[in-house]
Amino acid sequence: MSFNILVTGGAGYLGSMLVPSLLAEGHNVTVMDTFIFGQNSLLECCAHDNFQIIKGDARDEGILKSILPKFDIIIPLAALVGAPLCSRDAIGTVTTNRDAIESLTRLASKEQKIIYPTTNSGYGIGEQGIFCTEKTPLRPISTYGKTKVEAEEIVLNRGNAITFRLATVFGMAPRMRLDLLVNDFTYRALNDRFIVVFEGHFKRNYIHIRDVARAFIHAINNFERMKNEAYNVGLSDANLSKLELCAKIKEHIPNFTIMEAPIGKDPDQRDYIISNEKIEATGYKPIHSLDMGIKELIKGYTIITNSKYSNV
Repeated sequence: MSFNILVTGGAGYLGSMLVPSLLAEGHNVTVMDTFIFGQNSLLECCAHDNFQIIKGDARDEGILKSILPKFDIIIPLAALVGAPLCSRDAIGTVTTNRDAIESLTRLASKEQKIIYPTTNSGYGIGEQGIFCTEKTPLRPISTYGKTKVEAEEIVLNRGNAITFRLATVFGMAPRMRLDLLVNDFTYRALNDRFIVVFEGHFKRNYIHIRDVARAFIHAINNFERMKNEAYNVGLSDANLSKLELCAKIKEHIPNFTIMEAPIGKDPDQRDYIISNEKIEATGYKPIHSLDMGIKELIKGYTIITNSKYSNV
C-alpha cells in the first residue's frame, strides 16, 4: 500500500538513507529541510515523480499548516543531533528537538500517523549488568537527550504514533556523519592509526543506518499492532564498551594503537546496555553486523575527508 509521507530533516544522515528506501517501497515522499550543511544527499531522488522537496524549517508553523493535511504519515527527523552540536546551540536544540515536535503534533490531525526517532541515550547511566528495556526509567544527561525524551513523551501522549529509541548509529550514508562513535573511531584508526580513549569502560549499543531505515519501513507495514509504543532499536550482540569497540576495529585495522587516558572525562557520560527484545518480537531483526559496518566504513573513508563531513 502506498502512503503520502512527510519527512522533516530528510536530507540528513538518516534521511539520506531512509528517503530512497521509502521511494523504493512505492511511497510518495515529501522532504522538508533547511539544507543547513549544504548537503546534496537527495539528488538521486529528484528523478522520482513521487518525490517532492520543500526548503524550509520544521519550526515554521506557517509552512506546516499549509502542507500537513495531505500526508498519511509524518516522520520527524529534523533535529540538532549530538552533545557537541547541542551544547553549541542550546536554544536551537530546544526549539528544534522539542518545540517543533510539539507544534507538529498539535497541528496534525489525530488520524495522521507519526513515527518518531528518539535515542536510547535517554537512559543516561544504566545499572551495572542490567539491560535497559522500554520500561526502564529515562534519565537523560545531555541537552540532546533531555529534549529528545521530552519530545517522545509529547508524541506518545498524542497517540497514533510509534517511537524508536535508536542505538548509536553507524555506517556510510550520502549525508555522512563522522562524529558518531563507530564512524569516528574507524576514521581515526584508518587515518591517525591511534586513539586516546576517555572512560573506556563506558558501554552503549549500536545499529547500522540501513537497519534503522528498515525499522521505519517495518513500522509502516506493521503500524496498527505496534502503535502507541516505544521500541529500542539496536544490535543485540553489540552492547560494547568503547575499548571493546576499539578492539573490534583493530581486528580490521591491525596497526591501530589504542590508549586509555588515566585521567580526563568524556563529555558524553552515557553508559548502559540495551535490550532490543521488544521490537524483535514484532518480527524485526537487524541484518547488518558491526563487522560489516566497519568494512564498509574503511572503503568509504578512501573517498571522503573529515573536513567536509564533521557535524560541528
